[in-house]
Amino acid sequence: MFTTVLMIEKPLAPADVELVTTLHGEEQVSFVVLMQPRGDQDRLLRAVDDVALGHLENAARENEVPEGSDAFKPAELALAHSVESLHRAGAEAVGEIVQRHPLDVLRTVVERTGADEVIVLTAPHFVEEFFHRDWTSRARHKVGVPVLKLFAQQDDAE
Repeated sequence: MFTTVLMIEKPLAPADVELVTTLHGEEQVSFVVLMQPRGDQDRLLRAVDDVALGHLENAARENEVPEGSDAFKPAELALAHSVESLHRAGAEAVGEIVQRHPLDVLRTVVERTGADEVIVLTAPHFVEEFFHRDWTSRARHKVGVPVLKLFAQQDDAE
């Protein structure tokens, strides 16, 4: 069985589930889903990304989205939804909330599970990507397995 560590920032949309569960064709894949709660920094960078993507309403509401310790409960719900969605698609999946530095957690989980790859499923983060400060670029130097970046589907309700 192929083991994938899947790092996410928001609940998986149906298109995301289909993408990650069919990426390896007929090969059976198990997932370890790592949910990153929104930090209490980088609000400006997220607003810039929203504007660059044409999501002006999201940029205007950036202040309303829970961050820091207030983001823990929404992250738990997003993780539960995502793991259940993977189960419904026929995949094995477990999950955990990232409570310390994400790259340290990622490296530990890859080592503990013997993961074959890491997938970072994220919205575009133009400023961080330009300077190679995004999670994918940084993870490639830390985890010792292939790291693939995929863009999450934009939910129209956001």
